[in-house]
Amino acid sequence: MSDYLTKSGLSVHPLLVDFVEKEALAGLGVSADQFWDGLANLVREHAPTNARLLAKRDELQSQIDEWHHKYGAVTNNPQGYEFFLREIGYVVPEPQDFTIATDNLDPEISSLCGPQLVVPVSNARYALNAANARWGSLYDALYGTDVISRDGDLAPGKGYNAERGAAVVARAARFLDESFPLATGSHSDVIGYHLVNVEGQRHLQVDTPSGRTGLRDPSGFVGYGGTEDQGEIVLRHNGLHVILAIDPKSQIGSAHKAGLADVVVEAALTTIQDCEDSVAAVDAEDKVGVYRNWLGLMDGTLEDTFEKGGQTVTRKLKADRTYKDTNGQPLVLKGRSLLLVRNVGHLMTTDAVLLDGKPIGEGLMDAAVTALCALHDKGNNSRTGSIYVVKPKMHGPEEVAFACAIFASVEGFLGLKPNTIKIGIMDEERRTSANLKAAIYEARSRVFFINTGFLDRTGDEIHTSMEAGAVLRKDEIKSERWISSYEDRNVLIGLACGFSGRAQIGKGMWARPDDMAAMMNAKIGHPNAGANTAWVPSPTAATLHALHYHQVNVFEAQSRRHNQAVLGLSDLFSMPAQVPYSLSREEITRELENNAQGILGYVVRWVQQGVGCSKVPDINNVGLMEDRATCRISSQAVANWLRHGLVSRDEVTSVFERMAKVVDSQNEGDPIYRPMAENYQSVAFQAALDLALKGADQPSGYTEPLLHAARRKVKARDGK
Repeated sequence: MSDYLTKSGLSVHPLLVDFVEKEALAGLGVSADQFWDGLANLVREHAPTNARLLAKRDELQSQIDEWHHKYGAVTNNPQGYEFFLREIGYVVPEPQDFTIATDNLDPEISSLCGPQLVVPVSNARYALNAANARWGSLYDALYGTDVISRDGDLAPGKGYNAERGAAVVARAARFLDESFPLATGSHSDVIGYHLVNVEGQRHLQVDTPSGRTGLRDPSGFVGYGGTEDQGEIVLRHNGLHVILAIDPKSQIGSAHKAGLADVVVEAALTTIQDCEDSVAAVDAEDKVGVYRNWLGLMDGTLEDTFEKGGQTVTRKLKADRTYKDTNGQPLVLKGRSLLLVRNVGHLMTTDAVLLDGKPIGEGLMDAAVTALCALHDKGNNSRTGSIYVVKPKMHGPEEVAFACAIFASVEGFLGLKPNTIKIGIMDEERRTSANLKAAIYEARSRVFFINTGFLDRTGDEIHTSMEAGAVLRKDEIKSERWISSYEDRNVLIGLACGFSGRAQIGKGMWARPDDMAAMMNAKIGHPNAGANTAWVPSPTAATLHALHYHQVNVFEAQSRRHNQAVLGLSDLFSMPAQVPYSLSREEITRELENNAQGILGYVVRWVQQGVGCSKVPDINNVGLMEDRATCRISSQAVANWLRHGLVSRDEVTSVFERMAKVVDSQNEGDPIYRPMAENYQSVAFQAALDLALKGADQPSGYTEPLLHAARRKVKARDGK
């Protein structure tokens, strides 16, 4: 503690002091004393409430555990269970009908619908890629994924495959026919796109073998850029822009009858720059790295230089795209995604700042520092001056109200107008799902989205019902009616609270980044359900998922669903326990192996390398996007089976040791990887094993406490 600096009665790590005073405060009308006084008052005011709310989580969980000890699974007495939850205050009275009153929201939140990326802000390259994913090449996305078959003559190969390219062009033409149909004919037959000037206004005309035509809905043409021979045509449908890039001299354009070199679609409208589940930030050094990248995104200076294809590449934030509208006046389209920042939840503490020698709540520090950094946004991100904070892992309305109180305090000492800081409510804990309307009510003046984080939600479901009996296998859980009830209630409650045309209703992640054909078949269900946005794992996935928001008018879908009856809580609490002895030993072992492999594959990179989100091959070598939420499911599933005797402690340990060898082989190409099978006492292996063996005792089943401790141990050992 001797190295800490005293700031307004707080002990602050020098790295954080330097960042705040030399970088984050630079050029702002906020003094260092003003910030540190504000942070100190924030901690002193809210730390006791934080501690009380965490204690309440434990108290409620103990009461639920005791109920299950007496009565078994919920299915044995569903009415009694619901009555019990109301009696102990787990389910609170629902407020009267109301409409949210959040103001100053950007159109990407209130009136536009499209994909949403989530990216670790700790990785500058990924953060920049996501921010720049507002626009994506449809040709590239189709050519590089399995949306276009890879069989036979369509196999990509080492060089450019002209037949595959033709299939890409045909698929893109089909998209244009669906979203921008011609008055006669098809985009696949077009031999020329032309702009015609009639009394000072430009019109789009299209040549086909049958003659000249135009768009069936001429209002779909909104602008242009470049020249007649090499330019861009700007179209708009369902609020989303599509750019036809005309360049007959390019490789692709020269093979197209109309010189169409690419179709560029407006893709990731919003991006969550994540300080939480997808990052491994365990100390002051890590947190400053996270904050520095967020600051660079806000003031526009973030860059990253790296080697790619034998060349040095420097990535920067893209500028806005400039065109002329149909009247020849300037038309400016945002060049990058609207950036949101996800703070950590209420659980973890950080020794980057100490009060009376004790670490403060990390969420308190996140709220203050990320908002401070956001003051550097001069309209390049939010055109309305709003700061969008996604708040995860809140348990019920009381914790949502607490988050809002924190934000109000931050607004006060930073001199911001009330409700400048908006809140996105992650509906990913069961107590929030059961009280969603009340949770939204507590944030009614600053809520900008609700989102079903079904991965964390599943982990919480398992932990909350830990004593009810053995949990189903993970693949079986996905088809349970509580999941569909949870997803449905989220949309319908959001609509009932006035979200349509005001705020986002979001859906969760597609976890298989290499399986885009399946994503295209599955994820159209999200806009059809009335969700304004849904998470995708990459800029390529965002480009492809954007097509769904042309196929479906989300606001029409919401209108159809408005006033539909909301399913009761009995469906939400319906997860059954595994029927005893219904699984063979082979099935149990296979499930245990799958969970162990996923935990090990994720944890080893987290602990050894500080990688918070990565594509981890599963037991079948299918790459899955893993973060702490997916790890939470697997660890809780193993812990549950251990608790109920489906597996033994020795069996779990044996399987983890066996699967460590599999994970080692999957990471053979990584030069800095340290094999676990050579040392089962290694920090990484023991951390992964502890998540299973000690999972039932972790707060709400979260992985953070064990992972943070292990990562800090490795950093101390390696001197990093």
